[in-house]
Amino acid sequence: MARKLRVEYPGAIYHVMSRSDRREPIFKDDADRERFLSTLGEANAKTGWQVHALCLMENHFHLVAETPQANLVLDMKWFLGTCTSRFNRRHKLFAHLFSGRYKALIVGGSGSGYLKSVCDYVHLNPARAKLLGPEQPLREYRWSSWPEYLKSPGGRWPWLRMDRVLGEYRIAQDSAAGRRRLEEALEAGRAGETSADYKAIRRGWFFGEQALREELLGQVAEKSGPFHYGEELRESEVAQAERIVAEELKKREWEAGELARRRKGDAEKVALAQRLREETTMTLAWIAERLQRGSKTHLAHWLYWQRRNGA
Repeated sequence: MARKLRVEYPGAIYHVMSRSDRREPIFKDDADRERFLSTLGEANAKTGWQVHALCLMENHFHLVAETPQANLVLDMKWFLGTCTSRFNRRHKLFAHLFSGRYKALIVGGSGSGYLKSVCDYVHLNPARAKLLGPEQPLREYRWSSWPEYLKSPGGRWPWLRMDRVLGEYRIAQDSAAGRRRLEEALEAGRAGETSADYKAIRRGWFFGEQALREELLGQVAEKSGPFHYGEELRESEVAQAERIVAEELKKREWEAGELARRRKGDAEKVALAQRLREETTMTLAWIAERLQRGSKTHLAHWLYWQRRNGA
């Protein structure tokens, strides 16, 4: 069965989002929400997760969590399974609570603002979904970590970590004045929010620094198998193909523009195309375009005769 490839490493930060089965509510009342939070607290005690943000919606939830022990997959299995069994036991049901596989966006945590942007996205969900009126402050939505952020340290959920987000807001102290500045900043951002601001968070597999992306693509290439799927897998395949192209250009002492200058049937270009077909999963169309080889049909013809002649 095809399954999404999960990238795990110590200290990884994820924006996890999971929807209900058949888009039905995952919380029937506040007691269900309280039980979810209690279960999350148990998960943190068992796993060492560090939660940076949380928001419970009607038929899905958002969680921004750091995994010091590279244990997202096994521990999400426990967490979602326990939430489901407790929900079913309370309501005397026998059914899936969550639909399919959860989404887990990897978030860069270098202090460059990526974590702040993701946590802002999570905390703004109630306003975006119109669960709050335009004049209602975000702190009035109870089922989010945002009201916890605005409490003094002793009154918060014990498993909530907010120092990194404060740091990315350039707020030096978790004081009353610092928390006022924090609230003012997010409320101001709420007023100017557009859907384009969060496109990279809603889609894709990674939101962070390019250096970390490239490092993780190498891990994806090593771990992927025939039954995996996902945007990161496709990106890894492209990166592998580009490395081969760069290697072949360097070996021949060609500039990048040499591919366009040489004719479509050039033997060197055919040989490079053949290597890409043998060592990667890139399509004929991609290879033909990348090597300036004309149409995919034209490339397939040349590769056929190359094989036929035993070259």
